[in-house]
Parts: sequence; C-alpha cells; structure tokens
Amino acid sequence: MSIEPASVEEVTAGLRAVGYLPGESTALVSYLAAKLGKPVLVEGPAGVGKTELAKALAKYLDRELVRLQCYEGLDEAKALYEWNYRKQLLRIQAEASDTGWDSVQEDIFGEEFLLRRPLMTAIASERPVVLLIDEIDKTDQEFEAMLLELLSDFQISIPELGRIDARTQPVVLLTSNNSRELTEALKRRCLYLWVDYPDAAHELEIVRLHTPELSATVADKLIEIVHEVRELDLKKPPSIAESIDWARALLLLGADDLDGQVFRDTMSVIVKHRTDLELVAARVGVRLGGAGAPNGAARTIPTR
Repeated sequence: MSIEPASVEEVTAGLRAVGYLPGESTALVSYLAAKLGKPVLVEGPAGVGKTELAKALAKYLDRELVRLQCYEGLDEAKALYEWNYRKQLLRIQAEASDTGWDSVQEDIFGEEFLLRRPLMTAIASERPVVLLIDEIDKTDQEFEAMLLELLSDFQISIPELGRIDARTQPVVLLTSNNSRELTEALKRRCLYLWVDYPDAAHELEIVRLHTPELSATVADKLIEIVHEVRELDLKKPPSIAESIDWARALLLLGADDLDGQVFRDTMSVIVKHRTDLELVAARVGVRLGGAGAPNGAARTIPTR
C-alpha cells in the first residue's frame, strides 16, 4: 500500500528513515509533489543527490521507481511506446486468409501490440509509481514538447488508439544538471527545486549516517578537505556520493588519520581527472604535508 504523507515533517522523517537526509526545501517540495500531484523539476550541480531523491521517495512512499534515463537523440519510441511490428506481422499472416484487411488492421493496433517504454509504463501501472525523468537537459526541445501532455494531464495520445489516461497518478521528478536552458512551457508545469552541495554540518551528518564506524576525527577532516577541494577550479568537483565512497574506503583501510600521505593515496576516490589530481595534490596535498606525485609511491596506510 502506497504511503500518503500527512505533513512536511512526516516526509522528512520518512526520507531520513531510508537513508536520505533532506534539507527543508527538499522535504517541502517533496510533500507538495505528493499532495498536489505536480511534477518537480530538480536542478543543481552533478552529484548533489537529485537522482537519489527520486530513489529515496520511491522507497519511502513504497512505490516502484520507473526511470527514464535521458540522452541526446532520445525519441518517443524509446521513451513512450512503439509498436511490436514483428508480432503485428505474425498476426497479419495468421489471419490474412480468413479475415478482411479492415478487421486485421483494427486487431493489430490494440494495446497487446504496444511495447511500453518508461513513460507509458508509469501511467499504465495499476499501482502508483515514482517516475524519474533523469537528466532532461540532455534531450532537445522537441522531446520536451512531447512531455507536456503527460506532465499537464497525466495522459498520452496514440493516433491509433486515442487518449490513454493514467490509471494512477505518479509522483514525477525531472532532473537537470543545467547543461542547457529548459523551455518555459516545461517549467510552468512543474514545481521547482534547486539542490546545491550541502553545508559542512549537513554533509558530515550524511557521511556519518552511511559510515557510523568511521572515527569522528577522520570524518571531520574528510568533510573539511572535500569542501576545500570543491573550492578549486576543477573539471568535476567531488559529489556527495564520492564523499561517502571516500569515507567507506578510509574505513575499509583502517585509516585513523587523514594526513597528507593518506590523502594522496586515496584522493582518486573523489578526484577523477588527471589535471584535477595534479591541482588538488599541489594545493591540498602540500598543505596536509604529503609528498610525491599523485598515484605515486605510497607508504602503508596506518591501521588501528
């Protein structure tokens, strides 16, 4: 049975219970989306937890997550539906000798011959789902226009079948990394949520939630370093997920401190470009007292 939240506080508690620590605005917009039935456009830098919000909402609301991963060139056939031409051909061959073409044509354009893609799967579901349209900014304006009917009325129009209304109303999240400006028509149909990197205290709480065994000293220093690294001019700043991965790596390796050498030995967990590695090593690694080039010879990481 899908959960219907009664308050913003209930949403906050529910998301925390499934491992997602929302800010106040995130909890508020999530509550409004569930109660008003409005799609949510979630924008922000890559790696701040936009996709994870949809996953957490699905867990909290006890709904299936239906995900459409967007990419350049995505079209209706891959996002919405297409006809199962092979099955249609087999039906035509089976019935052509006994039935007139008009009857066969009417028969082969039924729902049984539709191949449902994520968008149609979401509105055809008997149980309400969470629909994630991930990285919508990678598509073009033509694709956005195709989405408008779904986002406005939770319905789709198929020329051969007519209008298909949603059986249940999904909670819809669209995420964008701001690689291009989205159309005003799409924005008008959505609630809006901007998600940025959390402040140090919030991110520390997130890391501690996922790695409670990590020492407080290492966790505090990890967050301090991550925020320092994000201030540099990098191709890709560390994401929240990478902060958690780094904490898990340090815990696995038994690190009881985060000095310069340990940082250099493990910095590739949060820094993923060669030029970024060099810059971070020169700025942060030197300050911490490490020596040598990134990924170079390393001493043994201290263990408990």
